[in-house]
Amino acid sequence: MFKKPLADLKTSSPLRSSDRRKLKQRICQTYSLSPEIGETLVPEGLLTQKFSTHLQEHGIAYLSPEGDPLWFSIGKSSDNLIPTVYTLWKSPTMLPFLSTPSPVIPKLVGGADLMIPGVVQHTPDLTQDQVVAVTQYFPQNKIGPPIAVGNMAVSSSDLTRSDDVKGKAVLILHTWKDHLWELGAGRKADPPEPRDSTMESEESTDTTEGDHLNDAEGQTAESSAKPLDTEQDGGSGEVDGSSKDPTPTNPTLTPEGTQFLVGVIAHLDVSYSGVKFLDLLCLARSAGAGASFRRHNGNTIDVKHSTHKSVKVFLKANAKEGLIKLKEMKGDVVVTAVYPAHPAAVAHRPHRTIQSVEIKKEKADERERKEKEAEAKKRGELSIVELWKPHQHTLPWFVSAQQSTSRLFAIAEIKDVFNAYVSGKGLINPRDQQYINVSDDPALFEAISIKNEETPDFLKREDALRRIRENMQSWHEVRQEGSNPVRKKGQAKPISVVVKMRQGRKAATLLTGFEQYLLSAEEIAEELRKLCASSTSGSLSLFLPSLTFTESVVVGPLPGKSSDSEVMVQGQQIKVVTDFLISKGVPKRWIESSDMTNKKKK
Repeated sequence: MFKKPLADLKTSSPLRSSDRRKLKQRICQTYSLSPEIGETLVPEGLLTQKFSTHLQEHGIAYLSPEGDPLWFSIGKSSDNLIPTVYTLWKSPTMLPFLSTPSPVIPKLVGGADLMIPGVVQHTPDLTQDQVVAVTQYFPQNKIGPPIAVGNMAVSSSDLTRSDDVKGKAVLILHTWKDHLWELGAGRKADPPEPRDSTMESEESTDTTEGDHLNDAEGQTAESSAKPLDTEQDGGSGEVDGSSKDPTPTNPTLTPEGTQFLVGVIAHLDVSYSGVKFLDLLCLARSAGAGASFRRHNGNTIDVKHSTHKSVKVFLKANAKEGLIKLKEMKGDVVVTAVYPAHPAAVAHRPHRTIQSVEIKKEKADERERKEKEAEAKKRGELSIVELWKPHQHTLPWFVSAQQSTSRLFAIAEIKDVFNAYVSGKGLINPRDQQYINVSDDPALFEAISIKNEETPDFLKREDALRRIRENMQSWHEVRQEGSNPVRKKGQAKPISVVVKMRQGRKAATLLTGFEQYLLSAEEIAEELRKLCASSTSGSLSLFLPSLTFTESVVVGPLPGKSSDSEVMVQGQQIKVVTDFLISKGVPKRWIESSDMTNKKKK
């Protein structure tokens, strides 16, 4: 629906409060939502925006105050309100769902509909034309976040009528990352983590009517996953373990069945995979009646020594227990599906061994060591915070915003003051929320005015904030755990590490601008002398060749600045000096290095 850019996209406009209340009431009734959830999904400040699709279908999108599309309808006379993926991420259980493997997701985003063979799980009792969500399939009782929304093309009974059913399952209307999604301010957001389905298991029922999960052979409603098919065609006759025996109320595995399950899990050491499971069983079947599974601890589980005697009988017994699904093919059986949500599979826990305990302990120790190293590094690292103080043209605006004109503001604080101010003064452009009508407020207009530049009547938020900061006085603060913060006027500048030619023939590394990072010239010179295994001296010997260059440590003032110093290290020592500064807690992004000798050669 939205695989191509929207045509005839109108400017968004605010929705009247009465219309918003009616819309919320209609949505709550349609999707059986509580008033509290309805208030979240139909918030105050809702905007409407008309559009046309690439198929010339007219529609309306309802946007949050931030600009994220929350609901949409297609058709001039249509009353159907469809939730977007933004809304479904806020309320993932609002719609019934169908899950599909991750390789299918890019095809849906590209504009394809969901086909029946691509459905892994689904909510029961779905009807044709019902609005549903499409999620990515995750094993182990996990339900992925909604990735698409659409209308059912068939009913749920048609999805599992037989293994050969083809055709479309869901007609996709909207997906994550399509052009409707791209209208939102949160378009760069990543999907949420899968949610745990154990709390929803009582509401979930089997999605494959007629197969083992709802069989008379003992599969309970705890299994909500559709089988992971490993074969799409071939063979005739399905071995599903169905019989005329009454359904047991508490299904249990035979000892051989339990032995089989444990052997497979111990062999694979991963979550159930239809393909790997089939490969394993094919190897067992090719070995004949004496087929066996060798576990990691060296013990052998032998089918021949069980009461079944042969693999074929063994597999049929496990199919009857509801663990697997089989098909008859030329007198043999083929595994076509496995059921990882079977109670016995869910309840299985691998045996603990001395090796597994030791490996787990090693991993825990390694994780703890890395956490301590990261914490220690973070403790010793300097942090540089850029600050701004109200100054000149910005003073009246801060007074109007009821803020102190003598304190220092971080960038986030300036942004909060600005947002609260423009909202309180009603300066947000009603046609486009990104723009602010700066000319409507004299104090703000003066704060953003820049000398010799024309000031427009309206600006984007970021542009207005940038202009305000440019008119404020720059400060910076250096923080280190265990020390009091140090504040200085002016912008924070990186430490300069430059290699230059000394007296035209010897290379030297010159270090300046380190005082603001709580480092002294004497300390740097002494430690670098040891690290570089050479003498260090101050800039006096570098720029005054008449002075004798000695092995002693001499620190001289920076030319033109009596309060600052510079340190020189013999040779090209950029890496050594940079590593030293990082070890002292200076973040790498605040170190600027260059080699002037290479530039001269070029």
